Amino acid sequence: MEPTARDDELNQQIMDALIELVKHASTLGQSISGGFGLNGSDVMALIKIDGPLSMKELSHRLACDASFVTAIADSLEKHLLARREPSQRDRRSKNIVLTEHGIAVRDQIAREVTARMPWCNALDTSERECFLDLLQKMAGRIEGQSPAGGGDRVTPAVAVPS
Repeated sequence: MEPTARDDELNQQIMDALIELVKHASTLGQSISGGFGLNGSDVMALIKIDGPLSMKELSHRLACDASFVTAIADSLEKHLLARREPSQRDRRSKNIVLTEHGIAVRDQIAREVTARMPWCNALDTSERECFLDLLQKMAGRIEGQSPAGGGDRVTPAVAVPS
């Protein structure tokens, strides 16, 4: 079926709204990160480190060059948020591990950012559930998977804001 003019207009409006949400999230994240003396890359690393992680694996998770991870690790160590330690599997390699302080800062940043996201303040619980379903459905399409939960729970009647 060929897209109609209405489809094109709707898709553009969705793109515009999505861009605004992403810009808001980025600005908010930078503002909160700055309050901790961190930059966005430092915070992304804090979020991605979920246990001892090789520098190479961190570079994969951040989708950046391994040399850039060294600068991030330096910054996290400077702020006492992480430390490097020899890998138990390969003593030639280093793992980056969050300190207790690093875990606390990561969790606090996550709480502050999440609490100020528009969906927390503009959507009620059922709307947030619908929004999550839609995001998971789109993410599943990107990854070539079926939506999380195994079904299409979202219906037009549910998606209409109250």
